[in-house]
Formats: sequence, structure tokens, C-alpha cells
Amino acid sequence: MDRIVLSLLVDNTAGVLSRVAGLFSRRGYNIDSLTVGVTADPRYSRMTVVSFGDQAILEQIEKQLRKLEDVRDIKELRPNRSVYRELMMVKVRANAQERQSVSAIADIFRATIVDVGKDSLTVMMTGDQSKLDALVNLLEDYEILELARTGMTGLSRGSDDIRYLP
Repeated sequence: MDRIVLSLLVDNTAGVLSRVAGLFSRRGYNIDSLTVGVTADPRYSRMTVVSFGDQAILEQIEKQLRKLEDVRDIKELRPNRSVYRELMMVKVRANAQERQSVSAIADIFRATIVDVGKDSLTVMMTGDQSKLDALVNLLEDYEILELARTGMTGLSRGSDDIRYLP
């Protein structure tokens, strides 16, 4: 199974997310990660979609997405020519004696403590999936109370393939 990361420039209109997700659902394709946000131009949003499949399925996904009326541009974000990041927040149970060790682990990963409770700490980190997984692996020695991840988002490197829309 191969992975594809697609960056879609779409119209910022009601229902566009539903139409993109519906395409995957109707065809039986799985979305591994999906992030959406408005761009610098409020008429458009950027979607980063991650999916897995064999090469034929991945080609079909891209072809089907290109047919959608709301989709203005699609770029495949290849690992060597793109930057990917994900945001994660992890709340761990930590009493006064454990706070220092959790903080030390966060420092190793350049993560930030964003909330301190009487018996918990919330750690925030951005990075690639393997770095976030490594942090979670170390924090499993403490009780993880809550964990939230945004999913992958990314952009291609450089400015060679930027598409300007009227």
C-alpha cells in the first residue's frame, strides 16, 4: 500500500468538504487524514488529504477529485519536495513530583507545556508523524488522559508550482 498526500485548492463555499469526503465514501476509498483551512484569499480553502492504496487506486482518487466543480487545483505533495506537519496536544496525569520529568520529556522534543492543572499537564507539539508518535510513546509511561491530533497539513517547497487564480 502506497500513501498519497494531496493538496487541494478549493472554493471556500458551503458543502465543499462534504462533496470531497462524499467522493471518497462513494468510491470506497479511505481518508487517513484530512485538514482544511481558508487561504490568504478568503475565496479559497486549502485541503490536505492523505490516503492509502495501490497505485491504480491513488491515480483514480486524483482523477476523480479533478472532476469536482469546487476543486481549482491539485498538487501531490511528495516527501522530498514538500513540508508536512501535524499538531498534537496530549494531556497526561502528572502530580507535583512527576511534572518535572514530563517537562523534561517535552523539552527533548521541543514541545510546549500549554496548561498545568493540579494533577495534569497538557503538552503541545508540532512535527511530522513519527516525531509525534515518539513523544506519545514516551508519555505512555504516564496516564494519557486525552490526546488530540490535527492530521497532516503540508505545502510544496519553493515557489515554482504556485497557481494564481483570478
